[in-house]
Amino acid sequence: MSIKIALAGNPNCGKTTLFNELTGAKQHVGNWPGVTVDKKEGVYKGDKEVTILDLPGTYSLSPYSAEEIIARDYIVKEKPDVVINIVDGTSMERNLYLTLQIIETQIPMVVAVNMMDEVENRGDQIDCSHLSRLFGVPVVPITARSKKGVKELMNAAIDTAKKKLRPNRLNVFDQNISNAIAKVEEVLTDVQGEERTWRAIKLVEGDEIVAGTLSAAQKEKVDAIVAEAAKHADGDTEAKIADLRYIMIADIVKHAVKKKAKGHVETKSDRIDKILTNRVLALPIFAVIMYLMFSITFSETFLWVIPGPGVWLQTVVCDFWDGPLTDAIMGFLEGAGASEWALSLVGDGVLAGLGGVISFLPQILILFLLMSFLEDSGYMARVAFVMDKLFRKFGLSGKSFIPLLMGFGCSVPAMMATRTLESEKDRRMTLMITPFMSCGAKLPIYLMFAATLFPSGNRTLLLFSIYFLGMAVAVIAGIILSKTMFKGEPSNFIMELPQYRIPTLRSVLIHGWEKVKGFAIKAGTVIFASTVLIWFLSRFTFTLQYLPEEEMERSIIAQIGQALRFLFIPLGFGNDWRPVVGTITGFIAKENIVSTFGVLFHAAEGVADAAAEGSAAIPGVAEVFTPVTAYAYMAFNLLCMPCFAAVGAMKKELGSVKWTLKAAGFQMITAYVVALLINLIGSGITALF
Repeated sequence: MSIKIALAGNPNCGKTTLFNELTGAKQHVGNWPGVTVDKKEGVYKGDKEVTILDLPGTYSLSPYSAEEIIARDYIVKEKPDVVINIVDGTSMERNLYLTLQIIETQIPMVVAVNMMDEVENRGDQIDCSHLSRLFGVPVVPITARSKKGVKELMNAAIDTAKKKLRPNRLNVFDQNISNAIAKVEEVLTDVQGEERTWRAIKLVEGDEIVAGTLSAAQKEKVDAIVAEAAKHADGDTEAKIADLRYIMIADIVKHAVKKKAKGHVETKSDRIDKILTNRVLALPIFAVIMYLMFSITFSETFLWVIPGPGVWLQTVVCDFWDGPLTDAIMGFLEGAGASEWALSLVGDGVLAGLGGVISFLPQILILFLLMSFLEDSGYMARVAFVMDKLFRKFGLSGKSFIPLLMGFGCSVPAMMATRTLESEKDRRMTLMITPFMSCGAKLPIYLMFAATLFPSGNRTLLLFSIYFLGMAVAVIAGIILSKTMFKGEPSNFIMELPQYRIPTLRSVLIHGWEKVKGFAIKAGTVIFASTVLIWFLSRFTFTLQYLPEEEMERSIIAQIGQALRFLFIPLGFGNDWRPVVGTITGFIAKENIVSTFGVLFHAAEGVADAAAEGSAAIPGVAEVFTPVTAYAYMAFNLLCMPCFAAVGAMKKELGSVKWTLKAAGFQMITAYVVALLINLIGSGITALF
């Protein structure tokens, strides 16, 4: 028989780690809330008939944000064969609130008490047998990171699903609330089985989503019952129900959890936080950490002594791509008697275009390995906390920093992560400024210009400044939006700070591999196809006449670029049609800008020469750009409308074409203004000195 198992739990309780272990999937595991923003599905490695779903983290089944609604809807409406409720053993009081609510659904369940290694290190004890007798379902201690107890957990889950073992109904509520629930059940004559009781509880709680399913007559009766119950619940049945659940939880913990230390004990995380979240030191420390990360990735020598691994690996890739690989392919084609246009397609098109992108793969890998380490350690959650004070000045809470920070990887999952924001105002505003974060696809653009126009000693500072520019513009844009389109107070920011943990090598490597794999797939599909198209458009006229390299000015793509370049003359890079074409192809995928330059600037020979010096420069670019106009070009492509995939994600999250056009228009105007200012100010300073 096929079995569906749902993994449910609080944010950051270890669901995704367990999911990866059970299915062999490679979902990103982050030590902060909001990593899973949609349900993920996989097949259990031990039994192909068992399907496992990783639901977004939720603190309760009374949802306030989009990802919590996803989790609740699946549990209640789809009714999996069994729910594995993952509970953080180091914080039982908080995690058991969701457990009690899942028990109320009467769906078969198993409780997995995770992070038992940390519980044991503290000297604490959790009586899982007592919890199992109380709940009426298996309660299994596990440590997902080290796979301890995972096999026993799955055996219990499969057995529970086959037996359809439902949890015990707990005596949580007082007489007043219990009577109200019973009366509401009598009204819900159209709902059958266990779901009737669950719906009745939610209606007494004041759940608007469930209330929206009632007929007018039912709603009138339910409102009267709830109003009567509220008189005996200090006027608020929702708060009363929450209080009664926590009273039950306190009693459960009292009998099932024995803590070695009495009262609050300062942990290692608390001591570290005194420095890293210090009111004065927090932001300077964050800036230093980011600078060191860029230095390791982009400098030839880290701390002036250690060879930079990113640059060294880049040299290896360049040497291979533009040496043995190119020589072998071109030699084979020439030996086979390939025509002039075929040699040009492969050499000037595919190899030059893809080579410009592939050469930056090592540095992208290094950067994302380092970012993954910071995320998994728990540090990035602290940055969101620290940023709350700054973000409130322009109408957002620190929680918006999480999707913005994810934007350094890719704008698509970053936009999906805005589902963790409860306020619609916060969601829309965050979606509009998220593309200002420099995603991994834009990194090759900066590296190309850094290698071509800037001294090696300044490259780390250049990369650091462009990333900082994106964040600064996001803040300024946020202030403008909060004073115009999104007036109102920011929502409250409540976020659990996870314990600091040393990330596992497997988790960090999975994250890095996923980024590199995604980059490689895009290079082999979208960028490859775009490179071939760019070569065709740059070597043929509208009448399909083939042009030699020196007559490219007559090509289709040159005519398009010439027609549009006047728009970019004020920005400093409109005097030549090729940068204009690069920007246009960048809307397909930002990496396309580099592959476009590789084709249009005749880089086949130039890149090989540069690679011999350990560089990924495209020499022809220096004939068109100055450092100032190059920086303006980087800024424009950093801030303008993102790639089509990101625009599609933005439309999905914003929910309408109208808002998507507003967001894209705002991004284009912002990019134009910032690039214009950079060109004017930079050119003025250059003229003075």
